Amino acid sequence: MAISLYDLSVASYLQTLGGVIGVLEKGLAHCTANGIDPNEIVEARLTSDMLPFRFQVQSVAHHSAGAIEGVKAGVFSPPSGPDLDYRGLQKLVSDAREALGKLTQAEVNALEGRDVTFQLRDFKLPFTAEGFLMSFSLPNFYFHAATTYDILRMKGVKLGKRDYMGQMRMKS
Repeated sequence: MAISLYDLSVASYLQTLGGVIGVLEKGLAHCTANGIDPNEIVEARLTSDMLPFRFQVQSVAHHSAGAIEGVKAGVFSPPSGPDLDYRGLQKLVSDAREALGKLTQAEVNALEGRDVTFQLRDFKLPFTAEGFLMSFSLPNFYFHAATTYDILRMKGVKLGKRDYMGQMRMKS
C-alpha cells in the first residue's frame, strides 16, 4: 500500500497537535499550581533573538491547518493575527486540530500536484503541494511545536518526550 498525502501531512499534524494541546494544558496546570500568571509565558523566549512563545504556538496552528488552507488557495504567507493570551493560544491550537479533523483523505489527496507559492512581501518560493507540505510546512511545524515544548520546559513545566509525541498511530 502506498502512503498518501493525507497520511504524510494531516495524520502527522493531528498527532503532534494532540501533543501540543497536552503540553499547553500541563503548562496551564503548572501555572495554576504555582501561582504564576500563564500570560507571563506568552512572551517568553529561549534566547533574545528568537521569537516568543506566542509566535511559536501561532506557527504550530499556521503550519498545520493554515498550510492545508494555503495549499487549497495556492499561496501561503507567514502567520499574522492578533496577539493572543495563553488561553487564546490554546483555543487556536484546538481550532486547528478541529479543522484538520474535518478533512477527508480524498479531499487532501486531491491536492497533490497543485502549485503553491510561499510569499513574503515580494519574495516568492514556488512549490508543488507535496513539496510544500513535506519540505517546508512539516519541518516548520515540528520546529515550532518543539520550541513550544522547550519554552514550557524552561519555565519549569514537568514534561517528557511522551507528552510531545501525542497519540501514536499503532497497529490495531
